[in-house]
Amino acid sequence: VQLQASGGGLVQPGGSLRLSCAASGFPLADYAIGWFRQAPGKEREGVPCISRSNRNPYYADSVKGRFTISSDNAKNTVFLQMNNLKPEDTAIYYCAALRPSETYYYMCVQTQGDYWGQGTLVTVSS
Repeated sequence: VQLQASGGGLVQPGGSLRLSCAASGFPLADYAIGWFRQAPGKEREGVPCISRSNRNPYYADSVKGRFTISSDNAKNTVFLQMNNLKPEDTAIYYCAALRPSETYYYMCVQTQGDYWGQGTLVTVSS
């Protein structure tokens, strides 16, 4: 069982990045999926989380209107499209999976996960 996050890097303020989280060993479609981030000296926070139905995902206020979570169940992969990036978005980003799928809201607000990816670093700087 593994979650592999990728797509991080250095981007200028106002730029965009797309993160990917590929799952192996279990079907993502049966789980709530979330992206979390942890900046230096801060606690890990849930950014967006989504249920199996992909309806009404939860977004933290800090990223609403800028970040979009989506999933491709056929590829067993979840994506995080990040637009209009700000320096305060700099962090290590992790993907996670939690069962059952309907727990996606609590997954984000309580930072819960059965499986965690290794993290990918996003740096927003000019």
